[in-house]
Amino acid sequence: MSGSAVAKEGGVSRWFRRGPWEAGAMTLIGGGIIMLVQPWSIDLYSYSFVTILAGTIGYVIVSHFPE
Repeated sequence: MSGSAVAKEGGVSRWFRRGPWEAGAMTLIGGGIIMLVQPWSIDLYSYSFVTILAGTIGYVIVSHFPE
């Protein structure tokens, strides 16, 4: 086994799998939408756009990760 094959099986490739990161990005987008529509806190409303934007950018980046 070569060094790159070992790295692909364990190390870095294990951290950059699409599934968990994609779920996290979608959760962040969903949290931002909830922050946007809630009527109780102006602070949550203020950060909702930034949260949705961060989740969307994260989703675009994660969509390039391997399965």
